[in-house]
Amino acid sequence: MALLLKDCHVIDPQVGLNETADILVRDGKIVEIGQNLTMEKGVERDLSGKIVVPGLVDMHVHLREPGYEQKEDIASGTRAAAHGGFTAVCCMPNTKPIIDNAVGVEYVAARAAAVGKCRVHVAGSCSQGLKGETLSEMGDMVAHGAVAFTDDGRGVQDAGMMRRVMDYASQFDRVVMSHCQDEGLVGEGQVNEGVVSTRLGMLGWPAEGEEIQIARDIALCRLTGCPLHVQHLSTARGLELVRAAKAEGLPVTCEVTPHHLFLTEDDIDDAYNTFMKVNPPLRTAEDCNALIDGVVDGTIDAIVTDHAPHTHYDKDCEFELAPFGMIGLETALALIVTNLVNPGHLTWERAIELMSANPRAILRVERVALEAGSTADFTVIDPEATWTVDASEFLSKAVNSGFIGTELTGRATDVYVGGYATLEDGKIVE
Repeated sequence: MALLLKDCHVIDPQVGLNETADILVRDGKIVEIGQNLTMEKGVERDLSGKIVVPGLVDMHVHLREPGYEQKEDIASGTRAAAHGGFTAVCCMPNTKPIIDNAVGVEYVAARAAAVGKCRVHVAGSCSQGLKGETLSEMGDMVAHGAVAFTDDGRGVQDAGMMRRVMDYASQFDRVVMSHCQDEGLVGEGQVNEGVVSTRLGMLGWPAEGEEIQIARDIALCRLTGCPLHVQHLSTARGLELVRAAKAEGLPVTCEVTPHHLFLTEDDIDDAYNTFMKVNPPLRTAEDCNALIDGVVDGTIDAIVTDHAPHTHYDKDCEFELAPFGMIGLETALALIVTNLVNPGHLTWERAIELMSANPRAILRVERVALEAGSTADFTVIDPEATWTVDASEFLSKAVNSGFIGTELTGRATDVYVGGYATLEDGKIVE
């Protein structure tokens, strides 16, 4: 099929592109980017006033299938992803059963091919059953398409076990994505340990419970040479540890979520809104400011959502009984545009690096760029669109967002995967 996108503002720092141009696509690949392009037959779209970027990637989502389809499934999760402007996601393995073997990888890939509205990359677990005791079937999972390894949902507690994980993963040039959580320190912690935990009468979760494992895993990265990716970074000191590792030349990368950038522990008030209960917890305003600085200066490599859907009844209970997690696929892009790009803290080029180019590089998946020969995965953005986050508009099965009621600017209007629209004028293409 041929596709011609006319008069769009194309931006891609990978190829030094920032101008108004046309994009010609044929058979899923970019044929040409230039001025006054034409085609004899195909679909033509006028995208005047819109920005077109290499398709966005969220490298940390929970699609919940198999096993927890009441919360989310691959169909609903990828619809939410497309609605938010994503052309690809990487799903975490803490499903039921755990994705710790090739069968699990193949199942998710097959379901995504059948019902998905975006590409789905699969991360396998580091250990069998996320127990941190026995290696998962890592080699077999790589052979069947696993792009990374993580025990996300909990940290690998034993340092010797984590060394074995990294030694093994390095043989396949796969990144180990680490959920840094020392369970002995965190215990039954519910919110960040400090003034707010005291005010609310909740068990505290010290920042050191995250930072100690960041330091440990950086040391293991140095020992093994295995690429390390620190997941959902939330503290200023954790960021400094990553910054020092990068300065040393270690293959260490990290990610941050919009809720750890733009929400703080102070947003948890006497209403005990369980949508604000996340893992790791919302931290201090000082931590948020440090993380924003890390996004701007290049220390932080990727923006992710850690999209963690739960049913209404899961979250409609006492704070200490509610599960951790917040959804984010449908708000992430607009939050970055509203809070960082529009105020001038972040260029569009840097935002694209964080949400498109860098995630693909970290996951070792195909590079996508706005150049001839590249796969035609695009995100089309209306930078002027203003809207208010409304739970009734979510395409996810879940509504547990901490940003409901927030006024935002900027929104994806169209998504193309392999040259075919999965989102058009804000609506999913069936």
